[in-house]
Parts: sequence; C-alpha cells; structure tokens
Amino acid sequence: MASFVFVSAPRLVSRFSFILKPSLPVLCIRHSASPFREWWQTSKPSVRLSNKDSTRMFSTVPSAPPFAARKSSRLGSARDDVVMLGIETSCDDTAAAVADLLSRYGGVAPKMAEEAHSLVIDQVVRQALDNANLTENDLSAVAVTIGPVGVQKARRIAGQFSLPIVGVHHMEAHALVARLIEKNLQFPFLALLISGGHNLLILAHELGHYLQLGTTIDDAIGEAYDKTARWLGLDMRKGGGPALEELAMEGDPNSINFSVGQFLGTCLFSQIPMKQHKDCNFSYAGLKTQVRLAMESRKISPGSDPISLTNSEGRRSRADIAASFQRVAVLHLEERCQRAIEWALKIEPSIKYLVVSGGVASNKYVRARLNHVVENNNLQLVCPPPSLCTDNGVMIAWTGIEHFLSGRFDPPPPDNEPEDAMVKNTLHPDWWSTAIISTNSLETKKLKA
Repeated sequence: MASFVFVSAPRLVSRFSFILKPSLPVLCIRHSASPFREWWQTSKPSVRLSNKDSTRMFSTVPSAPPFAARKSSRLGSARDDVVMLGIETSCDDTAAAVADLLSRYGGVAPKMAEEAHSLVIDQVVRQALDNANLTENDLSAVAVTIGPVGVQKARRIAGQFSLPIVGVHHMEAHALVARLIEKNLQFPFLALLISGGHNLLILAHELGHYLQLGTTIDDAIGEAYDKTARWLGLDMRKGGGPALEELAMEGDPNSINFSVGQFLGTCLFSQIPMKQHKDCNFSYAGLKTQVRLAMESRKISPGSDPISLTNSEGRRSRADIAASFQRVAVLHLEERCQRAIEWALKIEPSIKYLVVSGGVASNKYVRARLNHVVENNNLQLVCPPPSLCTDNGVMIAWTGIEHFLSGRFDPPPPDNEPEDAMVKNTLHPDWWSTAIISTNSLETKKLKA
C-alpha cells in the first residue's frame, strides 16, 4: 500500500500548494500463463520535503490501485501499436491530440485559448479523433493532465469504452515531447522548461525519476516577457513573447544597463540576476522592476499608449528597452544552464543533451544563445518545434504512451460514473499526484558548495 505525506513547500512542481503526495512506487510485473498481465504496486518509505532545499527529487510514477486481467492487445508492447488520446486543460488552452507509437503523431486539434474548457472540450476531442481518422474504439488508453474539465472528459471516455487512464504531469510532458521528435534522445538528459508560469531545470534520470536542480523564486521568464510587452504597448493578440522578440530586433541590446546584479561597494559587479547565488534558481522580479524604471526615465507610461500610435523616436526607445530586457533575461538563462550542466555532468557523466521546452523555447534568440552554451560543453540542444513548445495535446498523448508502455496507468473507471465520484476524482486524482522527496545527500551538498 502506498504511503502519503502532506507537502506544503512553496513552488512545487504541482499546481497545488497542498496535495497528498504518494511516495516513490515500484512497479512489479508478473506474467501469467493466461494472455493477461497482472500489475501490483508497492512503495518505498516517504520522505518529507525540506523547505531549505531548492534541489528536489520528484517522481511522476502514479499511485494507481492494483488491478488485473487487462487484455494484452490493449496493454501494448514494444512490437504493438499504441494509440493514445491526450487531453490538455491545465491552463487556459483547451487541446487534444491522438498519438500512436508507430506513426509518431497525427490529428492535432487547434488550441482554443480564452474559451471556457467546458464549452469546447467535446469539440476539441472530436476534432482530434476525426483528424486522425479514428474513433474511441481504436484507442489503447486516454492520457490527461490535471484540470477539472479535462479529467472529467477523460474519465467519461475511459469509462464508456473501458480504457485505462494515464495521468500525465504537465511539465514532464514538456520535457518528454522532445523524445518524440529526437529519436536518439535517451535518458539521462538535462531539461530546461521555460514558460509563463515555470522556470525549471531538471535532470531526467529515467522515466518518472527526475532531479530538480533549480526553479524560479518569484516570476517565470514567460511572465516577465508578457508583462514587459504589455507595458510597452505591444499587440498581445499573438502573445507577449513573440511580440517583444520581434520589437527587440529593432533595438540596441546594450543601450540600457539594468541594475539587477550584485553590488560590490558602489560598483555593479554583475548585470546578471542572482549570479552571486551558488544554485540554479531563477529570479525575474528585479528585472521587471528595472524595466519600469527605464520606461519612467524615458517618460513612457507603462501600458498607456499602443506602440502603433507612437512616433519613430518613441518606437526606437521602446525597441531599445525590449532588446536590453531580452539580453539580460536570456543571459540569466545562459548562466543558470551553464551551472546546471556542470552539476548534471558530475551526477550523470553520460549526459549528451539539453532539452529546452515550454512556450518561451519558441523564441529564436533564446534557442541561439542556449545553443552556444551547449556547444561549449560538447552537448547537443534539442528544442521541439514551436507548435509543440506551447501547451498542446500531442505532448500529453506522447507522455501517456511512454508511461503506458511501462505499465503506469489506472484501470478504467466505471461506466456512467456518478457525478459526485467524478468530481472527487477530478479534485483529487491520485493517479496524477507527483511524489517528491528531499535530496539531502552529501553529493548534492557538495554541488552547492
């Protein structure tokens, strides 16, 4: 039986501040004489997370109850095709996709941002299946990330068609989708996950086993991009990040010296945030403050006038701010990644790849600068295409396939599941919960020294 602990440390990989966390489970497989497989789960003792450690170990192995008599054709194997429906409703986008093991993926439904998930979820799932020329009867399982509407939809489909459910961690999916497009990407590897809500540096030891090397202590880089773009009066319809990246190409990245580094007496020692801190954490709150001060010094009121209404001089001034912001923001990524690579290679010397994923990974300037970092360390950079960097159903479906083939999934829920039971499973999806343990090992302490 799995044991549980309450984890209340801030900025967990989970979207919840308080959630039951199962300890690391070990999956045992026994082949029977019949054409079925039986699955059991046991667990290791749980460990409470230390608030003092920014470096954390976590696992996405689900804590599913034991079940038996699953048809081998539906379980799939390395030789069988596995068809997975992936549903993504963890943030403000509604997305679904159908992925299969043999043909990689197909049938991606377009994101419908700023729409209520409940209004579009049925349409999105149906479009994904139609685009793949499949029906629910062709599916092997359903994969879903956290989100009430998505979980309810997944449970309805799984119950009606007797399909297993695979719980997928949103950030793990961002990391593992790189294995869909780069077939040579094997564990272990290092991953930088950057988006509007997250900055994560993780060492991926194996499927479901990750070491968090660093995270943001305040704001994520994507949030800083969006806020700066809004202050500069950019067109936000295509996203703050792309709009700012485009404007920055017109400006001088060295025109503004932001005071975000460490001071030695009265002299600025570094213009890179947190460079004096011997860890891999991130901070963008100070840079945002410096952007506001730079705008005020140039008589630009944040968010007051659209850039389309400014004259050429005003546009150039805003372009300089955008370019200078982007230079410092990405320098911060470079410096943290360099430190993380040094740490990771001490733990796993066989690492060959740095995966960069998440919405901000679509930025060409970010990719180019980080490519210099990995080349200097004799590594390779793997970035999914922009369509797979932002939140999407493909990454959920692909991660579902990886876990499904490893036997990590839940049995089908009952058909016509009562609404109150579905709500309970939506709010407390134990199969999705992420196990986190502290990493107070001597090895980790040496790396921080």
